[in-house]
Amino acid sequence: MDPQHAKAPDAAPPAPRRQRVALVAHDHKKRDLLEWCQRNRASLEVHDLVATGTTGALLASELGIAIERLRSGPLGGDLQIGAMIAEGRIDVLLFFWDPLEPQPHDPDVRALLRIAVVWNVPVACNLATADLLFASPLLLSGPERHVPPYPEAGSLSSLP
Repeated sequence: MDPQHAKAPDAAPPAPRRQRVALVAHDHKKRDLLEWCQRNRASLEVHDLVATGTTGALLASELGIAIERLRSGPLGGDLQIGAMIAEGRIDVLLFFWDPLEPQPHDPDVRALLRIAVVWNVPVACNLATADLLFASPLLLSGPERHVPPYPEAGSLSSLP
């Protein structure tokens, strides 16, 4: 073979990166999230999981895997996850919210979804999107985080 046309070896793929996955589900969607997690348990086990209180208790009990539990959503858990997103401590959000049920903490729900969009965090709000997100090779390579184009956003490099 002509050395001038020899193919360079392909670069090694990046090492898989543990993602910090937040799990949230409204009451009428907890069963959907639980069943999705049961089907995807092996995929979830390689990541660090955090959940709102009631959802986290249900998932930890049924799946037997480690999940950091925060407060219940209506008692501030949604806001805690939102703060973790703003601090760069959540990489993926699975939020199975119920569009057909009024939520007494609807402002918190909207704030959580808004902050996830501001910080470019992938969000799955239903089974189909969760399946697509976890089937993506980008999940393990860690999609690049983008600092919002707002002057006061600062830099993610200063975050933990």
